[in-house]
Amino acid sequence: MIALIQRVSQASVSVDGATVGQIGRGVLALVCAERNDTEAEAAALVAKLIGYRIFPDEQWRMNRSLVDVDGGLLVVPQFTLAADTNSGTRPSFTPAAPPELGERLFGEFVRVAGERHARVATGVFGAHMQVQSVNDGPVTFWLQTRRPAK
Repeated sequence: MIALIQRVSQASVSVDGATVGQIGRGVLALVCAERNDTEAEAAALVAKLIGYRIFPDEQWRMNRSLVDVDGGLLVVPQFTLAADTNSGTRPSFTPAAPPELGERLFGEFVRVAGERHARVATGVFGAHMQVQSVNDGPVTFWLQTRRPAK
């Protein structure tokens, strides 16, 4: 699985003009399941994300995690992160999990995140969403549970 994470001062996601998830200070995570991913990858990605030290300590070093700062976590499904962009001018989404698997693994990611962290908000799988965020830093990282096959 893949997560593109951003340290944010605030973020929200809307569907059809209605806000379905929002956070203040925390992490915006765009999450994607790839073919052959399992619930184990979802749990591993959650563990890595909530423990990833991207918040500053007193010396402004990135030494604090989402849990350490009690920040919010906004999880938004985004299958385009698995796109193969190596040839041509149109992405291929073959590496992405099929919709049924992607939805199941997104749900598992959210379930595990909710068990391990108190403040989790989400987007809606399969919906056309508008995401707004204020990237703090800017700080953005790509997390992946395993290396893509070559």
